[in-house]
Amino acid sequence: MFSGTSTRGRAKAGTSSHGRRGTLPSLRREMALMMMSARMPRNLESDGTGSLPEAAVSAAQPPIDEPRAAWAVGTVMAVTPCSARDARWVLGVAAKAAGVTPAEVAAAMAAGSRGTAMPAVVERALHRAVATARTVSPRSACIGLMPSRARTEEVLAEFRACQSRLTAAPSDMRARQALDDAAYTLCVLLGRTGVHDAVLAAEQHLTGEP
Repeated sequence: MFSGTSTRGRAKAGTSSHGRRGTLPSLRREMALMMMSARMPRNLESDGTGSLPEAAVSAAQPPIDEPRAAWAVGTVMAVTPCSARDARWVLGVAAKAAGVTPAEVAAAMAAGSRGTAMPAVVERALHRAVATARTVSPRSACIGLMPSRARTEEVLAEFRACQSRLTAAPSDMRARQALDDAAYTLCVLLGRTGVHDAVLAAEQHLTGEP
């Protein structure tokens, strides 16, 4: 099973999907743009007060069962990028760091998609969790022959197409499954264990970078 997370501790900065190191402010802008481009349907929107829900969902309840949280998982998958499992990990880590539940993080993200500022503590925790998920694990380096550039380009293009579809509709379960499948294929092809790492490796392979 592939993973988009690192076990090497908390990262102070993330890496963009185009191979550049990004600061937390740049991650904030990136996620803000992502959430605004995939606005939460009004029937799943928060009350617009900017505060977290008073009635917290039980921590024992899987956040994926909530339509709002399913949207949040899809959004995190597309922006990181990562698998659905790792997106739930991101939401869980962010929730723990902020002292709230994953459902409350999802609610704050939903409000943010409508232009309401997220609570600062949740925003910081979410961006740090995404940055950690993007951290490349030293153990994920590829050993062996690289695939052809033609095959790499084909698989990366399919991954990007799936990522775009999920960005447009984060709650779409078929789009989520398609991105999961494309991410898995890319990881296997490049011999990487992390999705973001596999994307970087594919881009470097296509540009001829070492």
